[in-house]
Amino acid sequence: MSKHGYILLTKEKWWNRRVAQRLAGKKVQAFVRRNAVGPIYTTVLLFYVNHPIREIRGTADFEERVVGKIEELWRDYSEETVFKSRDEYLDFMRGRPKATFIRFRNLRELHRPIPLKKVLQVIGISRLSRSGKYLSKEAVNMLLGGHY
Repeated sequence: MSKHGYILLTKEKWWNRRVAQRLAGKKVQAFVRRNAVGPIYTTVLLFYVNHPIREIRGTADFEERVVGKIEELWRDYSEETVFKSRDEYLDFMRGRPKATFIRFRNLRELHRPIPLKKVLQVIGISRLSRSGKYLSKEAVNMLLGGHY
């Protein structure tokens, strides 16, 4: 399977902050993970907003995955995150020494969010892993109506 797309799971709170940042003109953003999980090679990110929303709400163009010590990543990329302060970031990290920043640009909200049921049907699984999921180009196009 090619690794054309990658589904990232996010909470509604973080999704709403990402959208607000895009509307405020932020071009590049970073999705923060507490461990070294996430896409290395992909083209498009799909943002799945979990419980209670349970649908893909948007997409973005993948830039890169950066893994490192939490303090160094915060120093270099804090302006790209959804966190309002260093304390909020540290609280999110829960004492972990390393993190992953998944950098992306061109966040887009879908006009018609994609419900979980359709996502699972298209990719042929029974549930999404919390760590995310690679998708083939065919699966991405089936989900997004041939735009990728």
